[in-house]
Amino acid sequence: MSTDNTTDASTETESKCGARASSSTETTPDTGDDTASKCGASSSSDSSSSSSSSSCGASSSSDSSDDEEEVGATVDDFDAEPGQLIAVGLGPGQPEGMTARARSALLDAEHIVGYTTYVELLPDEVTEGADDIYNTPMCGEVSRTEEAIDRALAGNDVAIIGSGDPNVYALAGLALEIIESKGATATMLDFDVVPGVPAAQSCAARVGAPLVNDTVSISLSDHLTDMPTIESRLHAAAKEGFTITIYNPWSRKRRDNYEKCCEILLEHRDPETPVGVVHAAGREDEQVEIVELGELPELGETDLVDMTTTLLVGNEDTYVWDDRMVTPRGYETKYDY
Repeated sequence: MSTDNTTDASTETESKCGARASSSTETTPDTGDDTASKCGASSSSDSSSSSSSSSCGASSSSDSSDDEEEVGATVDDFDAEPGQLIAVGLGPGQPEGMTARARSALLDAEHIVGYTTYVELLPDEVTEGADDIYNTPMCGEVSRTEEAIDRALAGNDVAIIGSGDPNVYALAGLALEIIESKGATATMLDFDVVPGVPAAQSCAARVGAPLVNDTVSISLSDHLTDMPTIESRLHAAAKEGFTITIYNPWSRKRRDNYEKCCEILLEHRDPETPVGVVHAAGREDEQVEIVELGELPELGETDLVDMTTTLLVGNEDTYVWDDRMVTPRGYETKYDY
């Protein structure tokens, strides 16, 4: 790719990880820069916009009005025999909550890619055994997923990690979408998913047995799903006999979402309905409480409810016994005990 400058000298080079990359050296100082990543994606910048590439190929463009990420390198930019890409679920957070299969997959991976907070949850034996670890902060989902794919296309065995399970509000689907957009295939990368314990299940275990009957999960984050759709789903679930797991319930930018959720739940459920509130399950600052649905709105401005909190909303049959939530499965209607 070239910059807006009219005079440059272009050369084609072999990137560190095996992708072909074009770079240009400007003759006009301080007006632009075009560089290739270690895995072959290129990026450009000028006085009005900039595009930065990661160490192995994820590129993103941004300016004062637009920070959307775009896919950079395609499968044709890589000469190496592809490696493997595995999406690994870490579970609730603590090392002992990770499955044996997940630990084994991470120990076998040459490169590990993930959100910074999740990388910090990895056991020392995993981080010390990896050839390289790449992490990005919140909202870098597209760039770090592309990074993982580019590294795999360049011949490395790569694990992309997330908390909980890769198929629950996580990156397994995004990885497949980006692989397809690059002209590659899941088979080419021997793409696999290593499941982990989702937040719904790990948090339910903290409060008893709230989810043993039909249940649904709904996220209050409107970053990717618009709020009218979320509200419609809340109404549909709340008016039926489902127990409901609420992910991403509250942030400073989403106060209204939380308030609307509480309003909808109270429209369909008794205010005395038990709700399990689990903050930061499996981490050092974990907090667990069982409250009534009518108390939920006032918890929105407390430390108990934030984006690391999971809410477990009981149905009309859920009750609290011995400080534990219980949702009957129906055994009592068929058996004497």
